[in-house]
Amino acid sequence: MLCVILAAIVLVAFSPTLRNGFVGYDDSEYIIDNVHVNTGLNRQNIVWAFTAAHSSNWHPLTWLSHALDCTLFGLNPTGHHLTSLLLHIANTILLFLWLSGATGYVARSAFVAAVFGLHPLHVESVAWVAERKDVLSTFFWLLTLIAYGAYAKRPAVSRYVLVAALFTAGLMSKQMLVTVPLLLLLLDWWPLERRQSWQRLVIEKLPLMFLAALASAVAFWTQRQSGAAATTEQLPASLRLSNAVVSYVRYLWKTIWPVDLAVFYPFPADGIPTWKVAASLLVLAVVSWLAFTARKRRPWLAAGWLWYVLTLLPVIGIVQVGMQAIADRYMYVPMIGLLIAVTWECAARPSRLLPVVAGLVLAMCVVLSLRQIRVWEDGVTLFTHAIAVTQDNFVAHDNLGVELDRRGRFDEALDHYRETLRIKPGDRYGEQNYAQATFEKGARLFAAGNLPEALETFREGLRYRPRNALAHTYLGLILTQQRQLPAAIAELRKAIAIEPALARAHMGLGVALAWSGDAVEAAKAFRGTLRHDPSNVEAHYDLGMALAAQGLNKEALDSFDAALRLKPDFEPAQTARAEMLAQIGRR
Repeated sequence: MLCVILAAIVLVAFSPTLRNGFVGYDDSEYIIDNVHVNTGLNRQNIVWAFTAAHSSNWHPLTWLSHALDCTLFGLNPTGHHLTSLLLHIANTILLFLWLSGATGYVARSAFVAAVFGLHPLHVESVAWVAERKDVLSTFFWLLTLIAYGAYAKRPAVSRYVLVAALFTAGLMSKQMLVTVPLLLLLLDWWPLERRQSWQRLVIEKLPLMFLAALASAVAFWTQRQSGAAATTEQLPASLRLSNAVVSYVRYLWKTIWPVDLAVFYPFPADGIPTWKVAASLLVLAVVSWLAFTARKRRPWLAAGWLWYVLTLLPVIGIVQVGMQAIADRYMYVPMIGLLIAVTWECAARPSRLLPVVAGLVLAMCVVLSLRQIRVWEDGVTLFTHAIAVTQDNFVAHDNLGVELDRRGRFDEALDHYRETLRIKPGDRYGEQNYAQATFEKGARLFAAGNLPEALETFREGLRYRPRNALAHTYLGLILTQQRQLPAAIAELRKAIAIEPALARAHMGLGVALAWSGDAVEAAKAFRGTLRHDPSNVEAHYDLGMALAAQGLNKEALDSFDAALRLKPDFEPAQTARAEMLAQIGRR
């Protein structure tokens, strides 16, 4: 009955995620534009899932879960959200079953599971489709704990193999499970209270430790290869350590007071003040000392605290992946330790107010989660909210620009790209998106005939992406219309050097050369256009004009004929052909 109740309250509280769409942030890379996923489950995609290191990750089971969703639901976001929600509900039930089985306390375990299932810090892991790896890996994590509990009660090789298999499945969903062997040693102490020598218990975990080491090596190699792991130049070791200390306390506070949550938390632009690091160290030292001194009388305090510290360690930022200072999704499993410690401690001090307080906590979680789920409605609301609740959030500005671009709100997008570059001038993604948006704006200005502003806009974009062939082509076309022919020819030749197959650049170069009186070179440029775009009517016509200027009447006539075969009602070619026929006496 408690399992049914837990499933029902989590389903009701998190069901609004089913109305949300994809948010764009990794969703495109993971699912929408990933041909190995969006084409569904098939032999080729299964092989790819196990052999590819895509998006800075190797997690084949996560890829297969996304591909299965595409098989079942296509690209309808409701189906993808449903899978994540069902996994979260399953995790809530598994947590309750494991904890009540391991400790014998049903009511306490149910409360821990309820807070886990309803807490707003977990909205990110459930509402973000691309974060499927969180809920999927935790599913196998909790199954591993349940299987280990059965093994601890009655050790057998077959039971140990099951533990190792479930642990491996978790690692193949997300490598955050690498601390599980150490966590099992902690659970041997409490709540399992296995009365064996520590040496024997450690030896027992060695195969699992080997699997964890292997997964760590794969994760590190994958992230290094993709450039996702931050270098010491980007984030010095001193800043990482300072942030790790402060983050342990920040996560504690966000668990207690989960407001102003954001999809991305940037590092402070001016670094982390020394006083904040010192204060955080003091808090960690005091809590650790209190937990240690109470380890015999109230072992749940030390076990819960060590669970929190240990499981958060892989993502605390010492080995930094990405540029976030903290992330809500990283608390999906570490929070369990804190909930166990607080729940058991409160239950050890009976009070008539406990049920009231417990009800208020759950109600607050529901209200805040519902509010946070609305934030994840789409990419615009997600990143607009992140900008509102954080400072100098260059990632949020950059991604909001992308979302606005997709909706055709180009000038608003450009403003956010500019803000990205103001906050973080050397950000390669910001530069790329800003340049691309600038080029698109330049193209719109060019089409509207606003040549001076279009010229300046393209030049601005080329400051950040100097090897964009199409932008150089547009510059050449604008300069040609402004009769700055030498400069136009130089820009168009630069475009062709960058991208030799760009027919538009060859065409523009031909026009600029023709206008400058060099019919021979113009004819070569028009032939270059036709090499890459044989059906270009204007190129055939312009080639004919360049050949006629050289007195090559027969060849010119052939070009006009080619243009008219493609477009019989192309009036300039009809006129030029008539004049050429008259010129050669075929009146």
